[in-house]
Formats: sequence, C-alpha cells, structure tokens
Amino acid sequence: MRAALFLRMLATTSLCTATHMMYSSRSIRRLLLAAGLCPLVATPAIAAPAPAAPPEATARVIVKFKPGSETVRQHALSARQMQRPSEAADALQQRAAALGKRHGHALSAGRGLSERMQVLIARGIDSHTLARTLATDRDVEYVAIDHLRKPTALPNDPLFGPVAGTSPASGQWYLKSPQDATGALSSINAPGAWNITTGSSSVVVAVLDTGVRTDHVDLAGQLLAGYDMVTNTAIANDGDARDSDANDPGDYLTSADVQTPQFSGCDVQSSSWHGTQMSGIIGAATQNGIGMAGMSWGGKILPVRVLGKCGGYDSDIIAGMRWAAGLAVAGVPNNPNPAKVLNMSLGGTGGCTSPYSDTVGEIVTAGAVIVAAAGNGAGEAVNSPGNCPGVIAVTGLRHAGTKVGFADLGPEVSIAAPAGNCVNDSGECVYPILSTTNASTTEPVAGAAGSRYTDGANFGVGTSYSTPMVSGTVALMLSANPSLTPSQVASMLKSSARDFVSPNGQSGPPTCSAPNGQAQLECFCTTSTCGAGMLDAGAAVQAAASANAGPLTARIAASPRVPSPNDTVTLSGANTLLGTGRSIASHAWTLVDNGGI
Repeated sequence: MRAALFLRMLATTSLCTATHMMYSSRSIRRLLLAAGLCPLVATPAIAAPAPAAPPEATARVIVKFKPGSETVRQHALSARQMQRPSEAADALQQRAAALGKRHGHALSAGRGLSERMQVLIARGIDSHTLARTLATDRDVEYVAIDHLRKPTALPNDPLFGPVAGTSPASGQWYLKSPQDATGALSSINAPGAWNITTGSSSVVVAVLDTGVRTDHVDLAGQLLAGYDMVTNTAIANDGDARDSDANDPGDYLTSADVQTPQFSGCDVQSSSWHGTQMSGIIGAATQNGIGMAGMSWGGKILPVRVLGKCGGYDSDIIAGMRWAAGLAVAGVPNNPNPAKVLNMSLGGTGGCTSPYSDTVGEIVTAGAVIVAAAGNGAGEAVNSPGNCPGVIAVTGLRHAGTKVGFADLGPEVSIAAPAGNCVNDSGECVYPILSTTNASTTEPVAGAAGSRYTDGANFGVGTSYSTPMVSGTVALMLSANPSLTPSQVASMLKSSARDFVSPNGQSGPPTCSAPNGQAQLECFCTTSTCGAGMLDAGAAVQAAASANAGPLTARIAASPRVPSPNDTVTLSGANTLLGTGRSIASHAWTLVDNGGI
C-alpha cells in the first residue's frame, strides 16, 4: 500500500546640528501625571532520535491495543477493574508480559490510560527501538514514545516577577504576554520569543550610551570589550579622552559644573547610569537566580561610550556608530566584534544631517540594524538620528497601550514599545521600567555593593527604555535567522506588530496627530504617528525563524509495516522534517494504491 501525505505549513507573519545629544529628558516627571490580556502556553521540548542505548537505558512507550485483539480478550479490564488499582495493575502487567514474551523483552507495565491504552517500560533498550519493535505486533494499534515534556524555560530571576512590595507587583511587567495576569496591554510577549530562541553569542548588540558598569553582577559574562569615544575630557569625566575603557564613571553635574562655560545650559543632576540600564534590558544575565531577565540573554553586549556629562557630540556618536558596526575610525583600533544591532537610546532635535545619513547608509549596507529612540519631547517631531532613513525609530507606550505623554511621534516612527509611566503624582512610580543600575548618585560604587536595580522609587521611564526592547527583539530575530537583512528585520517587526488599542467610542485621550510643535500628551496611537503597531517579540521572532524554514520533507510511517488482509493500518506523518520555526497547520491523506491487498 502506498500513501501520500499532503501538509500545509503554518508560518506566522503579521510582522543635528545640535551641539549636544541628550539621551533622556530631565523633566519627564512633571509630564507623568498628564501622560495619561490566551494563557502562556508551555512549549514542550521535543526529543531527538536517540543513539544506540546503553545497558542501563530505560524505554517508555504508550501502547494502544486493537479492539478485540487476543491480548485484550485474554487480559480484559472490566469497568469495575478500572476503578480498582490492584486489579487493574495485575491485568496491565499480564498484557505487558505477554507482549514482551513475543518480542524477547522483559516489559513492565506502567499506568493504564484507558481500557486499551497503557504505558510499557523496558530496560536495556531505547524508546525509539522499542516503539518500532512493538509497532509490528499483530495486537497493537499504535505505539508512541512516552516523551518527557518540559515547560518553556521562564526566567528564574526574582525581579522578572511577580514581585511583592513593588508597584506594580508584576516585576518586569513589560516583558510578559499581554494575556499574562502580571502583564499589561502593551507588554511585548518576550516568553513567546524565548520559546524559539534565547539568543546567540554570535549576535552582538552595541549599546551607544554613557558606557556601562562592567562590574554589575547581572551583566557578568554578558559584556564584550568596548570602547570610549568621548574626546572632551570634561564631558568624559574619566580623566582622559578616547580609550578602550567603556566603563561609566558617572555623568553627574554639580551646581559648580553648570556655572562653567562647558556646561552652561545643563541641569544639575545625579549620575544616570543610563548605558547600564539599557544594557540590562537588552541582555542582563538570565536564569541565574538573581536580579532581572534580559531580552537576549544568550547574546553579547558591546558597550560603546559616546555620552558623558550633559550628553555627547555628534562626532563622537558617529565615530561610535562606525566602530560598533566594524567600520574604520581614524586613530582607533578596528573592532574585533562588530555588532549586528546598534542600540541608540539618544537623540537631539533637528533633521537627519548628512554625516548621520551617510553613516547610517554605510552601516545598513554593512548589514547592521540601527534602533534609535524617537525622543522625549512630549509629542514633538522624532529626534535625530531616529529620523534618518534606514533607522528603526521607537516611540513609547503606557501600560494601557496609548502613547505615553512624553514620547515623540511622527511618520518616521517604525514601532512602539513600553516606555514606562507612573500615572500617580506622589509615591512610587506605578509602571516603571526595571533595569540594572548603580547605587551611587555621583561616582560609582564598585562591585556587588554597587549593583542595583531601578524600581518604583528610583524609576526609569522614557523612549530610551522602549528602544532596547526592540533591539533585544532584533537580536533574537537574528539569532533565529542570521541571514536577515536590515530591511527584512524592519519589515518583519512591522508586519508582526499587534494593533494599537483604539477608543472604541469611549471617552478618554484624543487620537494622536502629526507633530505640530505643540505638546501632545497621552493619545491613541495611529499607524501614521506611532509606527506599525505595538511590539510583539514572540511574533517577530517567529516570523524571522519562519523566513528561514527551508524545504519540507514529508515522511510517512505505517503500522504495521507489513499488514495482513483486514488489518487496520495507522499512518503517521510525525517524523516529517520541518524547517526552523515551521509547524503543520493541517494534513490530509490520499490513498495512491492498495498494495494488492
């Protein structure tokens, strides 16, 4: 008998002229008040075909006997016996012994699943071999391996949540599925992406920022050797100019500082540890039982210091962009670990200047993806370099899915992601973005003593925080499919995004409109103002993996392999070879011929 199996594959797709560049607004707090869920399914681990079993191997299979077969007739299980464990166990073991005797294996009975279905266990043989052997028995309808299934590996990092005593009590609410009780409408579904990949060490994300605290306990093992591109020693605050030390010495500004010509127009501030915070969101060490979870915890972070006290110059930022992507920078050693993703949680007002435009073009041509913050100007035009063609610009959402008040918007935006919001005028911030930071307000506290996390009191909000969520997602996409081009990545991010929330006739904030130079606080997003939709990391990574699916090879298994007249033949396509990220949506059988029987 010959049969043909037709399968339909399911592939999910829905995918400056300014002197200084600042990474976040220092007056966001005053805007916060105005800025105004299918359960998580565990994906089982699929066992690969086992090699020859050692003597101590144990096989477990599930066998279903044919109705009216000899084994079932001789060792029947009545309805009464099914309710009595000891009597059921005797009948099941008798079936196991009879079947094992016919095939030369000592079989032990496991649990009974139904009147004709039970578990069989054998030692000294692997499950695949036992299943193939028993499938040929005249009394057996089918055999299946009794796989050990494991749930999706959710992070065991305590701050992933839920976390008692913080606001909200859901820890990293922004990474959850929107349907998770501890998530929110704008949450990005990182677990859906982690079902596919948790990142690859070959995918490097460069964080162009204030540098990083390399001694933070939750960044240990995640960082590559970066570079400090800040040339002005006063801005650098580390006693020197460009060098290979990307550590963040702090970017605090004192009242004395702001009285000097160098920092005229800047505000007194504590050290932000901004680059450390962005790095934690992208790739904090995960499944280490401490702290928080990162987006791409299997990847690597390349710190590139381009900002210091009061910001950083375009020239240093552009040099950092080039170096990060593996392009030559005069007077600087070549980067041995070119990044595939550049995270730029920074920006300044004005259009995309020629130096930025040229640099973005070279980097994208080289195959790297640039992700930049839209800006925190309260609904004004997108910042540069986020407004440069070829850059994935990210704006910010409240937990409820509307644009958060401080986030900028416009047609240059590609996608939106959570930016944090407080929705309260006093006390702890209700929806902060949790990440790695340092305990000090000025010069860093070294080592574990200085390793801290932002929270409701020491909170982080801004499109700066939306950006690394997208960068981390892009890193996962490239881990699932390294062949993707920057334009393909951007397209998949957009097509896989979830629809924005809509007013649905309810009262509330207005619909977002094009920037007009006036403040535009909380509003309902549209695709012309906030990008293609709300970031769905799981759908984006699925789309990336499916794009590299490769050919489908249908494999048909028949049991029994050599049937006798009147036998029931069970056909299975379970061993069909699928490309990465693909699944079978439906199947159909066509009998090609009857084999002469």
